[in-house]
Amino acid sequence: MPNRKKKQAPAATRNPVRTRERILAAALQEFAAHGFAGARVDTIAQRAGSNKRMLYHYFHDKSGLFRAVIQHKISTRVASVEAQLPDNELNSNMPLWFKQNCVDADWVRLLAWESLQTQDNKPVCEDAERRRLTALAQAKIKDKQVKKILRNDVSAVHLLLAKVSLTMFPLAMPQIARIIMGCSPQSPKFQREYARFLETISAAFRP
Repeated sequence: MPNRKKKQAPAATRNPVRTRERILAAALQEFAAHGFAGARVDTIAQRAGSNKRMLYHYFHDKSGLFRAVIQHKISTRVASVEAQLPDNELNSNMPLWFKQNCVDADWVRLLAWESLQTQDNKPVCEDAERRRLTALAQAKIKDKQVKKILRNDVSAVHLLLAKVSLTMFPLAMPQIARIIMGCSPQSPKFQREYARFLETISAAFRP
């Protein structure tokens, strides 16, 4: 019988979008666990099922990868919150912000590391974009103040800072929250009770 060569399976099709997403997800975990200074590129590549050559191909260097993680998280978080905002403007969005932080605790930890590794008054990564989004958030609060949905005897900037602080603190300082509450902020019990508290205390933001 003639010698028949076995047909070789086609090489796996490269998917640059999926590879990039895997690297970003792995980088977020590594930066959240160790901060920018302590994060290791080879660990990120290994966790992503890739190699350092591909990582440098997509992101050039460690700083470029960090910027890409920040850019990606900012855009996805904004889109996620916007998609879930309540139709009724009278409803508080603080429980939603807290829920977003609960499912995205790596992002909160990354911000905590960023605060430790950034000198006072120095620009942070994606500083201009983050200031732009903050200005938009303040403008929305001011608009609600004009419409008498939110109280106008305090500044919009203080209201925004209060909302961010209340919805982020338990995830940023989980050990303090656990000592006070007796359970982890990641526990369903804590999250249910704290979401109800945020809904209740949001009444103080209204006229």
